[in-house]
This record gives sequence, structure tokens and C-alpha cells, in this order.
Amino acid sequence: MDDLEFKSSTPLTMGVELELQLIGPRDCDLTRAASDLLVLVEEIKHPGEIKPEVTESMIEVGSTVHQRHGPLNDELQVIRDVLVSAAERLNIEISGGGAHPFQRWYERQIYDRPRFNRVADLYGYLAKQFTVFGQHIHVGCANGDDAMYLLHALSRYIPHFIALSASSPYYQGVDTAFDCSRLNAVFAFPLSGRAPFKLTWGGFMDHFHKMRACGIVESMKDFYWDIRPKPEFGTVEIRVCDTPLTVNRAAALAAYAQVLCHRLLADRERHDAEFARLGEDLYLVYQYNRFQACRFGFDGNLIDPYTQHMSTLREDILATIAETYQSAAALQATQAINDLVYLTRIEGNDARWMRECYADSNSLEDLVWRQAQRFRAPAAVGKKAA
Repeated sequence: MDDLEFKSSTPLTMGVELELQLIGPRDCDLTRAASDLLVLVEEIKHPGEIKPEVTESMIEVGSTVHQRHGPLNDELQVIRDVLVSAAERLNIEISGGGAHPFQRWYERQIYDRPRFNRVADLYGYLAKQFTVFGQHIHVGCANGDDAMYLLHALSRYIPHFIALSASSPYYQGVDTAFDCSRLNAVFAFPLSGRAPFKLTWGGFMDHFHKMRACGIVESMKDFYWDIRPKPEFGTVEIRVCDTPLTVNRAAALAAYAQVLCHRLLADRERHDAEFARLGEDLYLVYQYNRFQACRFGFDGNLIDPYTQHMSTLREDILATIAETYQSAAALQATQAINDLVYLTRIEGNDARWMRECYADSNSLEDLVWRQAQRFRAPAAVGKKAA
């Protein structure tokens, strides 16, 4: 059996992975607690997966497969509660956010697993600098050709997910002036960025086998692309999101991906014609749009690759959502989409919330503490006790 055989899954099912920060309560810095935390959560019955990530100061949680936003949201809350309960026994906190505001990357400890050690051996200091935290969204596909179609069709909307999820304005103790600084760390890896313009699964397999024959990659995990196919799951995986500060927002972002895929599959004939017309020029404005979303969030510019029309990301997100309400209704995701409209129009993303918190206290330690309280329960966001 070919190791790239695409495992068919139910179309438009979805799952979420979240990378989370482990916080020491005294200094609010990252702390080496993953191994101890994982021992404790093994004692508690819980849905999904809770597993290590590349350093001892982070963990990854993964949902099960869902067809609807509501059950996914409920499950993520259960996983969150299990983590918080176990963390309390260790006297640590857990937080979302795309990057810890002031941790020092060189103090991190690689989690002792063969793959993580291989990453550290290959990439040197980049492995420890990779202590950043993202949300990955999987959407089920019937076959590999559907996955490749959705990969390229979704590329136009990658800036939406960056702006909506952005939660890494602070890095190494400074305001980076980016809403999302995390992707700058990811972009340092040589196999990051966008996938090659292959429109069929057969074409993609040819590309992969050539890369492996050259000794560049061993498996799909070696690709750090913004969107990649995941053949063993039967999904297309969106990888650009910062981890939000709440699991509710993580579920809403997954619902948005599901809704977009529903609409894109219904409009496939038109997009296939556009792919044939544009070829590689589909990605002509990709890096520009990606940078604008990272740097300016909703106030960044977006150039439509099909029409070359420029608008703000805020305008484009709202216009896109207005066209997807029929899909949202069909998938019982209307409430999630409405939440994202409110976020875009009024509330602002997590990066805005973080900057407002810092302006209030002028303390990055206090900001991290507030982030941890926000992860526990979205309404419980107070000031750190003296």
C-alpha cells in the first residue's frame, strides 16, 4: 500500500488541534510541565487527544471528528476543563495565544521524542524558537482530488483566518507591531509557505516522491505549509491560525472553514475554470495578502487573485460571510458565523484585546495572567491580585 494513499473521509466533517502554553503562576513565564501534566490527564477520562509538542512548555490537544459546530464547541470545553483541573494540581496555568509575550526561546527544553529530537538536530535553534502556538483545522474530503481542489480554493481566504485568529502581537518582550507574529517564526523553516500548484492527487504524489527521492522529506509532517493535505486523515488542513484565547473562538473558526468548503465545493466548476485560466498566477498576490493580514489584521489590504480588486480584510471577510449564510444554515453554523461577524465589525481580534489589556496594566506578566483566566472561562477576565 502506498504511504500516500488518501483515506476517504466524510466530506465536510471537521476537527481541531490546539497548541497551548503552560504557564508558571509566579512569574507567568512558560514552564517545563508537559510531562507531568500528561501523566495527570491520563488519569481522567476525556474525549479527543492530549499529547506533547516540540518543547516541554507546550502541549497539543485534538478534538474528535465532528459534523456540526455545536458538538465540537462542547467537546473543546470538556477538554479545556480537564486540562484546567489537571493544571491546578500542578499549580500551573494554561493559556491560548499564538506566542508567549516575553518567554526566552533559548531556555526551552525539547520534549524527548524521536521526531522532536530529529527536528532539533535538523533545524538547530529554530526548533526552540518554534515554541509558538497554533490552531490547525481539518476538513474532511471524499478523495485526494477534492483535497487538492480545496487546498487551492481556500488559499484566497488564508488572510481571513490569520486576521480572525491573530493573538501574537507581543514576542520576546516587545510589541512586534504585528497582529500575528507567530507566522514569522514558522516562515523561517525551508518547507513553509504555500503548497505547489498541483491540481490532482496524482500530481501531488509525483511531487512528494521526487522530494523524498532527493532526501528532502520523509513524510507529510516535514511540510510546514499554510494549507496541506493530510492523506492518513482524509482531510485538508489549515495551519495559519494562532491559537485563540478561548476554545469557543477556536470552534467558530473551524465552523468558518467548514462553511467556506461547503460553498467552494458547490462552486467547483467556476473555480476549476479560474485555476485553468490563472495557473501559477493564482498565487501572484498570496504573499502580499498574507503579510498584510499578519501585520495589520482586519485593517490590512487584500487583493482578490481572480479580479485584482483591492479591499480591506475587514470588508472582504464581511462580504464573504454575507455570501455564505445559506451554507452556514445548512451546516447549523449560523451562530458561529454571526460571532465572527461581531468579532470583525466591533469586538476586534485577540491581538486587539491583548494590547488593550497591556495598556491598562503596562505589565506583560499581568497580560499573561489575564490570558490564562480567559482560557478558563471567557467571561472571567479580571486583574491579577496584588
